[in-house]
Amino acid sequence: MVARALAEKMTVLRGHAVLVENKPGAGTTLAAAQVARAQGDGLTLYMTTSAHTISASIYKKLDYHPIDDFAPLTLIAKVPLVLVVRPGLNIRTLDDFVRHAQAHPDKMAYASPGNGTAQHLAGAMFNVAQQTKMVHVPYKGDAPAITDVLGGSVDAMFATLTGVLAHIASGKLQAVAIAHDQRVEKIPKIPTFAQAGLKNFEYSTWFGVLAPASMRNKLRERIGQDIRSAVLMPEMRQKWVDMGAEVVASEPAQFHAFMQEESRKWQAAVQISAAEID
Repeated sequence: MVARALAEKMTVLRGHAVLVENKPGAGTTLAAAQVARAQGDGLTLYMTTSAHTISASIYKKLDYHPIDDFAPLTLIAKVPLVLVVRPGLNIRTLDDFVRHAQAHPDKMAYASPGNGTAQHLAGAMFNVAQQTKMVHVPYKGDAPAITDVLGGSVDAMFATLTGVLAHIASGKLQAVAIAHDQRVEKIPKIPTFAQAGLKNFEYSTWFGVLAPASMRNKLRERIGQDIRSAVLMPEMRQKWVDMGAEVVASEPAQFHAFMQEESRKWQAAVQISAAEID
């Protein structure tokens, strides 16, 4: 949703079509590898998420370096994760969820958009924090994961708020708690994990745009400025706020520092959770 909304505005700003190619799989590393090898001519950009800064810690082998092989253009927005449960599970509170998970070890399942994503690790960290044994079910992207939770074949998901906000509002999914430092305006009745009884459980994903590291500086600056201009258009900004996002539109240096900090944070989470992918 974020990439397509941005592409529409960028098409107008840059005077030529900006296309979105979905390339799911392997926790976003397939798409990242493709962009790392691309020419830095401005024709190939990479809309990515927090999974990009997790990959170096969780994958044994990568064909690229998540920081060094990319040119940061801008961090568009940050979005907290929210724990949602399938219809009919009859769970309303975090206490209910924990009791149910502990009563069904190795049977209760949680979905994610892929191995090595923030959603995957949030579930792994929850298992550690609450001594539960939920089974991780990875999908190729958010959409099929959310579809199976909606359909009832998977019990829960630590979902990106943007992807499930409409389903929460319609009552098709029950939100239990949000992994943020404060409640979110769009779902004010949903408590944070700290308010629900689990402290220091704050996880979010983010949306940012990278380019191949070979892109020359002047081109980076020009394209990055176009993206930031599009993001900060009033109607665009409001669109992302309405989806539960915190709009950032950072400068490249700020985005670079942010990714370095994210890499350190997720490395610690991987070590604690003992999550690993071949």
